[in-house]
Amino acid sequence: MGGLADRLRSVADGRSVVIAAVIASTFFIGFGGGVIFPILPNLGSILGITPFVVGLILSANRFARLFANAPAGSLVDRIGTRTPFVVGMVIQGVSTFGYVVAMVAPLPEAWFMGARILWGVGSALVFATAYTIAADVSTGESRGANMGLIRGGVLFGFPTGVVIGGVVSGVFGTIAAFSVATAFAFFASVVAYATVPETHVEGEGDRSVKPWDVNTSLPALTVGMVNFSVLFVYIGALFATLVLFLDRNGLSVLGFDAQGSSGIFMGITVVAAGVSMYLGGYVSDRRQSRVPTLLVFLGATSLGFVLLAAADSVATLAVACLCIGTGQGGTSGPLMALLGDLVPDDEMGRAVGTNNVFGDVGGGFGPIVTLPLLETLGFWPIYLACAALPAIAALILLVGVRRETGQFVPRVGS
Repeated sequence: MGGLADRLRSVADGRSVVIAAVIASTFFIGFGGGVIFPILPNLGSILGITPFVVGLILSANRFARLFANAPAGSLVDRIGTRTPFVVGMVIQGVSTFGYVVAMVAPLPEAWFMGARILWGVGSALVFATAYTIAADVSTGESRGANMGLIRGGVLFGFPTGVVIGGVVSGVFGTIAAFSVATAFAFFASVVAYATVPETHVEGEGDRSVKPWDVNTSLPALTVGMVNFSVLFVYIGALFATLVLFLDRNGLSVLGFDAQGSSGIFMGITVVAAGVSMYLGGYVSDRRQSRVPTLLVFLGATSLGFVLLAAADSVATLAVACLCIGTGQGGTSGPLMALLGDLVPDDEMGRAVGTNNVFGDVGGGFGPIVTLPLLETLGFWPIYLACAALPAIAALILLVGVRRETGQFVPRVGS
């Protein structure tokens, strides 16, 4: 019995090391991405690029990832997780170095555009593999918490990098900030290469999964539509309209203008999301059921937007942002864990790719829908519509899970 217990502890310790390695890698790659973010919107004044081109550069990575998500997931199911994960990290390091080159090369806008497209391809590989690795090394008792931890690594790495990027660029200049971002991206690649093992495919992995194949199973589509709804309202509505809401209502924090105050409120949502990512996954593991936890956090998102529609002070706005951040983060761990529960192991890469496509569509097209409607409808109708969307997602979740499992609230492993 003692020998069996030691072996079980060894297996558990090995899984923990793999999860820690993925978290560290994604944190540092997110850190590197955050360093450059305060600079890119200001490229117009730095290099004389038109605002339209700056907008294209900022959006290029997301739309590149939109097209790369599904092939990345298929590649993971065909050749495994380790190689695409490390290669994705290296691609993001190379693309970040492209920013340094762009600052000194002719046609800087072309260099920046190419670097952002390359970053999108690399991040598609990293996201597809990170969640698949977590699913591979997790059990039903730990999958939710592990999914939340990995998502939290990216989440906290990015804002940390934003702060460092602003400081370094202000003190040492733009090229120095891009160089710091490059160093962190390549450090993440080294960490990944040294510590992340293969978890998904045994042997040579020469399986007949085509790169353009996607997972269109009911679980993948159900989870994807929930992900679409959450990111549409969080990134596409809240982040896109908050600065305008503050300016229109004359709300500010610590004397900052609308732009500075919006950063503080966004920070509140990010911190709340980071805490609830792990909490949501952990609770769903302990309860051995994902659906009740997901319904609670989707309800928190809806409540947050109802409060946002009625917000008329800094205090009520802060509470609304806390609810929205908590709801968005709290769905992440249980939602990806549910995907891992319902999808066969050898299809998890494609299922994650499908889910990421839905998320990028929601986050990418949210501003395109919400911002023009603000001019004609105003804020509160938009925010009330955003409150309804997570409720609709909850209904989709219940119907999809019921059709797949025969139960509205299935237990993990059933």
